[in-house]
Amino acid sequence: MIIPSLLWTDFYKYTMGQVVLHQCSGAWTKFKLQCRNGTGLPFTKLIDNQAFIEDINKEIDALCTLRLTPDELTHLRTVPYFKPEYLEFLRLLQLNRAYIDVTTENGRLCIKIEGPWISTIWFEIPVLLIVSTLYNKYRPDKSGMSFNIEQEGKKRLKQKTEWLSTCLHWDAPFLYADFGTRRAWSPEWHEYVVRTLVRRHDKWFMGTSNVYLAMKFGLKMIGTMAHELFQGFQQLDFKLVDAQKAALQAWANEYRGELGIALSDTYGFDAFCRDFDRYFALLFDGCRHDSGDPAQWCDKLLTHYKDLRVDARTKTAVFSDGLTFPIALNLYNKFSTQINTSFGIGTYLTNDLGIEAMQFVIKMVECNHRPVAKISDSPGKCMCESGSYARYLEEVYNIKRL
Repeated sequence: MIIPSLLWTDFYKYTMGQVVLHQCSGAWTKFKLQCRNGTGLPFTKLIDNQAFIEDINKEIDALCTLRLTPDELTHLRTVPYFKPEYLEFLRLLQLNRAYIDVTTENGRLCIKIEGPWISTIWFEIPVLLIVSTLYNKYRPDKSGMSFNIEQEGKKRLKQKTEWLSTCLHWDAPFLYADFGTRRAWSPEWHEYVVRTLVRRHDKWFMGTSNVYLAMKFGLKMIGTMAHELFQGFQQLDFKLVDAQKAALQAWANEYRGELGIALSDTYGFDAFCRDFDRYFALLFDGCRHDSGDPAQWCDKLLTHYKDLRVDARTKTAVFSDGLTFPIALNLYNKFSTQINTSFGIGTYLTNDLGIEAMQFVIKMVECNHRPVAKISDSPGKCMCESGSYARYLEEVYNIKRL
């Protein structure tokens, strides 16, 4: 069984889950799988492997038998902003197998998740990890490797941690977290990585987005919101032009100052800045970057805070898009005197074993039977099934097409 626990997911699923339960539990949603780099032979060839598809279905069957244990619930009760009725909901939580369907179409793996948002929100991360782990098990290019993949991964991880240690003074205020759950090579490898980081970088390693590993190693759980929240609000009871502001306000209403890092790129950063006025800039602790050039993003963020008469030194810029230690350190050196910085690092840590990591994503494509979209600042990261809706959204938010 690949997924050992319902805690084996990103913390933002639990934080968003409370918002959905309290403020939009009646919403109906649809999610779909996409592989951003899956057009090459190794992936398309694998779709013909019946064992691959059968194992995905078996693992999803097993996932849908899981319930939170008493110890896991005790861990979640330590979160001060989780409310009693939400914790009771989590005590009863079990994923419904009827809401997820796995098929193949024209040489592609198709996974569709559809049902009430409060029920479908839990599938994304564990299903992505199931697909990633099984792909790595069956991938046809693995047999041609001239090296031991796990040994190569350990060597690379050792080199990375040693490199960072030589570049930083032991008391430097450089902080990074593990954001690698959904694209890890496997759960076992992910746990090995986190154990290694705890041992070697205790001064700089601030925590993990993985709730289970945070519990196991006594780490801080890291995460607030994802694109899913902003996408869902596009088809709730708000004017589309107000959807981003409504999502930010809903978050503030739910958490009253807790979890104050706002995701900034669902509609592109320029559109975000138009909505992120002085009220929100003072209310939220900072912003998270997840697409586009990170240095340009932070320069714009600093200018935006200055224009709003907000001292950026009291705020935080969280970088989380395709980071490596060298990229993170360059951003830290450039911006850490102007704004607090932290870094969420994913695939570079949890799926760098000398063989290409597949970029699987599962994104919301409908809410309440109407299309939703993520308009990114990076080409290839946008996702919408309706071209007409995407064009309409771009017009409403004055988004320039990439």
